[in-house]
Amino acid sequence: MNENLNTQSDELLVKKVQDGDTNAYNVLVIKYQYKVAQIISKFVANNADINDIAQDAFIKAYKAINSFRGESSFYTWLYRIVVNAAKTFLESNSKHKNSIDVDSPEFQSIDEQGILASKDTPDRIIESQELHEVILKAMNDLPKELREAITLREIEGMSYDDMAIALKVPVGTVRSRIFRAREFIESRMAHLTSR
Repeated sequence: MNENLNTQSDELLVKKVQDGDTNAYNVLVIKYQYKVAQIISKFVANNADINDIAQDAFIKAYKAINSFRGESSFYTWLYRIVVNAAKTFLESNSKHKNSIDVDSPEFQSIDEQGILASKDTPDRIIESQELHEVILKAMNDLPKELREAITLREIEGMSYDDMAIALKVPVGTVRSRIFRAREFIESRMAHLTSR
């Protein structure tokens, strides 16, 4: 792999892909393949399914790369494609639906839940189906503006300033929403993590 490509920003890599450089896209795939697999693993447990969905998402992203305008980060754009690919898979394979309603609001935030949960005691929490369900419920119960804010921060890695622009609210409001969302989720988790 070209060492020079590996050190370039996502924005520059995307521009190169749009100009026909497939090596630049390979760099993006390598950079995000683990994150993509993590997102998908919140919806399906089978490794073969995870790989199939990931491959499908990366192909869709490649085909749609010319529609990327840089209005969000590349990862934010890719994240939406991955979630949609997982949703399509679940809808066409009803046996995989389990207890997750693909049309429910928390569907968009499951990766965030994994990240939030893993901050305290990663091994115990990631493996705890009971806690996962508590977090799903907590996310579902969050008001839309809090869920949106925590997703932008935890999943998409946006700065407070960028979030303020995206959400069209002051930075102080962004900070308040993040704090309230975390406090709400942590309160739901407390009785499980303290056992």
